[in-house]
Amino acid sequence: MPRRRPGSEGASHYDGRSMVSIQPTVGDVAHAKPPTATRVLILSADIGEGHDLPARMLAQDIEEHDPDAEVVIADGLAAMGTLLTRALRDGSEYMFRWLNPLFDLQYYLIAYVPPTRWLSQVGITVIGGRGLRRLVRAFDPDIVVSTYPGTNEVLGRMRSMHRMPVPLASAITDLSGLRYCWSNPGVDLHLITHKESEAEVRSIAPNSHIEWVKGLTAPHFLEPVDRMEARRALDLPEDRPVAVVSGGGWGVGDVASAVDVVLERDGIEIVCLCGHNDWLRETTAARYADEPRVRVEGFTNQMSNLLAAADVLVHSTGGLTMLEAQIRGCPAISYGWGVAHIRANNRAYVEHGIAQVARNQRQLRRALDVALARRPEPDDSFRSLPSAGAVVLRYAHGHANARAAAGSRRRFAKRTAPAPVE
Repeated sequence: MPRRRPGSEGASHYDGRSMVSIQPTVGDVAHAKPPTATRVLILSADIGEGHDLPARMLAQDIEEHDPDAEVVIADGLAAMGTLLTRALRDGSEYMFRWLNPLFDLQYYLIAYVPPTRWLSQVGITVIGGRGLRRLVRAFDPDIVVSTYPGTNEVLGRMRSMHRMPVPLASAITDLSGLRYCWSNPGVDLHLITHKESEAEVRSIAPNSHIEWVKGLTAPHFLEPVDRMEARRALDLPEDRPVAVVSGGGWGVGDVASAVDVVLERDGIEIVCLCGHNDWLRETTAARYADEPRVRVEGFTNQMSNLLAAADVLVHSTGGLTMLEAQIRGCPAISYGWGVAHIRANNRAYVEHGIAQVARNQRQLRRALDVALARRPEPDDSFRSLPSAGAVVLRYAHGHANARAAAGSRRRFAKRTAPAPVE
């Protein structure tokens, strides 16, 4: 999803090829689709590929299952207004890279301290609720799906208060730490990418429908890939071990020390991924300019082949990349940025045996010993899971049919009428 100007309140229509800007204050947004088409509003946020990628993949999946569906991807954070956009997006970017202790404290106060959690819930709903409701009213969907925790928090609270008569789904890409906005009692449908997340979601939202699904990662992750073919495609050596060191989409964490530790092993080849952090990419490239075993890259669309080719992944930010490594059978180590929700996910990785966690260089060396000793087979169980798009459509159809039986097609204003400004 292309980056948006902070504060812009445009939505994006996804037609399988491109996205066209739509203003959320205009009610008549459906022109090419049948009037009875199922309408799905997907809310993401321009805070890393971990939210935008699932939104795009879900849109594709829905249209593959129902070509007549009307699917819109919108920046939910932008819809909540300039103040929250600057605080949550721009502020997060600064804290991720330079003020980790402040980010850690913010997470703790919201996730674990009831008074500050309640205050944050009320504050974000008061400030951002009107803009989100206006966006939902403009598109008038059959279901809203959020891939960004901040919009879950607001819409889930509004749904519980009967202020949003539209079914709400949360597409969860983290393993744990889900009380921090990912899961909410007001959410009707929780789509989880790890089966191990179900117990935590159930404890937070006992009346919600929960589905373990595929379809929130790129579909080629579910296709078999020969390791040597992947290495040849990426111009990686076929006769030496390969490690991927990643700072995630933001390019955060102690990437340099991870590279240093991996380099202690003779003959190993390293692909260092710096995401969208140009400063990290430039400084890392300069640091290892004379080391032929280190290849430094920015954001890449080659993760499927990289994880198929690699003997180990050392990754800082958890999320979808750890899931993708599990699917590809690439041993993963979480290292270099164990703060806030990453700390919660690290505990769960160890508890469920999904990945190793290293808190310092000594632990990283031991974890590498374990990871490089044996590479597991790819996890093919994800192929048999229900598709996220199919589950969303099934849920939307159920509610649309119930509404039609009651004699009402739309919840808000008529399609041809402009949505009122509250």
